[in-house]
Amino acid sequence: MTSKLSDFEYTRVLSIAGSDSSGGAGVQADLKTVAALGCYGMTAITALTAQNTVGVRAIHGVPPQMLRDQIDAVVEDLGVHAVKIGMLHSSDIVRTVAEAIDRHALKSVVLDPVMVATSGAVLINDPAIAVLVSELFHRVTVVTPNLDEASLLVGRPLANEDAMEVAARELIGRGAQAVLLKGGHLPGNRVSDLLVTRDGATHWMRAPRIMTTNTHGTGCTLSTALAVHLALGCPLLEAVMAAREFVRAALRAGASVRTGHGDGPLNHGYAPYPMRLRPFAPPAASQVGSGVPR
Repeated sequence: MTSKLSDFEYTRVLSIAGSDSSGGAGVQADLKTVAALGCYGMTAITALTAQNTVGVRAIHGVPPQMLRDQIDAVVEDLGVHAVKIGMLHSSDIVRTVAEAIDRHALKSVVLDPVMVATSGAVLINDPAIAVLVSELFHRVTVVTPNLDEASLLVGRPLANEDAMEVAARELIGRGAQAVLLKGGHLPGNRVSDLLVTRDGATHWMRAPRIMTTNTHGTGCTLSTALAVHLALGCPLLEAVMAAREFVRAALRAGASVRTGHGDGPLNHGYAPYPMRLRPFAPPAASQVGSGVPR
């Protein structure tokens, strides 16, 4: 018997993040990543940015109610299997996202605490950083700061792997369920990333550095790829490893391509997957309109 289209559905990932007009980071990079990995991407935009590979020219925040409406509209109709959270520029926006996580009982949530752009531009105000920690850390599955962001969060520079591990455990102590601390900003020919979980497990992942200046959007891409693999049912460590491999392959594929005059983007489309279908499961009566994934 031939299956009908209605027998299947897409794996769906929601990006709650800022828009990057250059297409290399933010929701644009997130949608490219989700599509390249064979899933269905949706967005709730937190801010508009005017930026390119050289720097950020302007940021225009979305009103909290508009962000709430975007999230509710998407989740209540389509439902989501995982969420990636990126740029949250103000305390009100952070609280709006925290309330949405509770309101819709969102699961498999990846928080990329976007604070500084690749160009060095600051993307979050100081009061929002404390609220980010208090309101979101305990609500999400994993937090994925880079070295600069982790330094801002713990209030000191992180100069080596030992300092990274101490900082990651400090972030666990401040409420995070798991921390993926990215060490790409450390000097040297090797990149070291660290995953620490609340149960005390520590996983170092090391690989040779890919020599390229085309690194715009690496953090956005990694956190979104991680959310995708969680949505596909991977355990956290497996999802982290798969996400790292996707980013490294996209870096290699775009390493020698010239796009813009600064830090260029990755090649997200180096080897796209076809859309991955999963059996359609009708929602229970109590879940209709609730946003709970089917």
